Amino acid sequence: MHAGIIYSLGVLLCAALVGGWVAQMLRLPRVTAYLLVGLLLGPHTRELLPVEVSSYLPQIPEEHLDTFDPIGKLAMALVLFSIGCHFPLVRFRRILRRVLRLSAGEIGLTFALVTVGVHLAGMPWSGALLLGALAIATAPATTILVLRENESEGPVTEYATALVVFNNLAAVIAFELLLLFVHLTDGNTAISMADELSRLAQDLAGSLALGVAAGLLLSYAAALLSASRLVLLVAVSSLLLGVCHMTQIPYLLAFLAMGATVASASDRARELVEELDRITGLVCIVFFVIHGAEMDLTALKAIGGVGAAYVVLRLVGKYFGTFWAFGKRANEPGVRRWLGATLFSQAGAAIVLASMATDPANGLGEMGVTIQTIILGTVIIFEILGPIMIRTAVLRTGEVPIDQAIRHTSTTPLDELTALIDRVKTAVGLDPWKHRSMDEIKVSQLMRKNVRAIPAAANFRQVIDFIEHSHDNTFAVVANEDVLMGVIRYPELRDTLFDPEMGELVCAVDLASPARRLLFADEPLSQAREIFRRTHDDCIPVVSREEPHVLLGMVKRRDLFRLFLKGDGNGGEESGDPG
Repeated sequence: MHAGIIYSLGVLLCAALVGGWVAQMLRLPRVTAYLLVGLLLGPHTRELLPVEVSSYLPQIPEEHLDTFDPIGKLAMALVLFSIGCHFPLVRFRRILRRVLRLSAGEIGLTFALVTVGVHLAGMPWSGALLLGALAIATAPATTILVLRENESEGPVTEYATALVVFNNLAAVIAFELLLLFVHLTDGNTAISMADELSRLAQDLAGSLALGVAAGLLLSYAAALLSASRLVLLVAVSSLLLGVCHMTQIPYLLAFLAMGATVASASDRARELVEELDRITGLVCIVFFVIHGAEMDLTALKAIGGVGAAYVVLRLVGKYFGTFWAFGKRANEPGVRRWLGATLFSQAGAAIVLASMATDPANGLGEMGVTIQTIILGTVIIFEILGPIMIRTAVLRTGEVPIDQAIRHTSTTPLDELTALIDRVKTAVGLDPWKHRSMDEIKVSQLMRKNVRAIPAAANFRQVIDFIEHSHDNTFAVVANEDVLMGVIRYPELRDTLFDPEMGELVCAVDLASPARRLLFADEPLSQAREIFRRTHDDCIPVVSREEPHVLLGMVKRRDLFRLFLKGDGNGGEESGDPG
């Protein structure tokens, strides 16, 4: 049993890595890939695939997914803590008034549209009210991790993060109150309104108190245990999650409060978040592939007209609610246009609340089952569409650094395979190259000829397209007749924000730096080695000696490094690392 669980975890992680790589190739959020991989390998999807296809897929039993559930809950808790750390009291007060208006507009329109729409589609008023409350919730883990994956920074990112918090708190409170209202209107006298309101208030107060206490404990202990902060953070988070589970107190508010307390009370909040980032990636991959594996495509088929109305009206409410509440601001038109698109994801909170509808104690009967079916089915749509729209929104508003906006790799799979083979040969004592000194080899013998260069008149979009389809980090910029004008270095661009509006305003020559380090074709290769020692560039232009210098080719660091691996007396053992 234990071996099978470990095997299932290994299969999910390996498949997630492959899916993430494919998503990067296709410019999709990796979260979407993790969900789709989990969906493909999950026990529910296998039943829908042809036997000749499903027989080749590893089987992930449903009982293994239950075993992984604590990891998923811990991942969600850590993400909520991270969200809270972004909102110390000073920052929270600064944006509170604006966020409240945006949240009220988005929550109000979403609730109204979904409630009225699903009722007209055939849902009784009591069920329509509950679905309206569930429509408010936004998936915090999906939203925040897509924003973090893209390293976005700006007003859309800030507002989306805050709105996720308000959405989920409002969804929990509204659902609980409306569930009580449904009981009372149905004549269920066994439930006391005063008792239910008191229980809800105690749950919220208990969550807040536990979160603040855990945050103060973590802030104090972090100053004393600087060498074990990661262990401390996981320990406190696990304890808090366990206490919330045992006392049946919602942990959403508790971890948000814990993060906000640490951000306000500790001067080591940034270090704690950095420590958290070391494990968040792993646990969140597990969380999303498990979440995908738990999805059931048959539930999507069963949502019917009410479910279709729920999907469409929720999307409309989320988008236009923020659009109208934002108002017309000339300095932030992109935020108004794209903020609502970041709130489409829906998962954890809605699923948990919907499960309450099926509890026999709540007396909803068949209607409760219908509500849960609609939520479980539509989650598949929202969790696939949501991450794509979040990435699109932060790209369109220019809040993403270039290295996240484009796909750029510094090497190819073939290069890495060749380098691996060469290292293995060297390790077993084989010489993959002829025994020659670097002083005997000319630059012209190693340089790559007929290299592509960026035309000086290329606009910003063309430069980005060139970088995306190259595996280098240094790019020559040439004018007519291949005259070298300078070089563009990817590390100097990747931290700038990707602004689509720059597309026609900036030319390659505006982005280029002078090429101060050049090689001539008749120079010995040792000269290239010395230049690489003094620079971080991965390519050096090879030019003609006469001026203006004409680009003849490029010497690449990785080519020189492979040659250097021969380890002879003149190359490796006496010279040290070439880079």
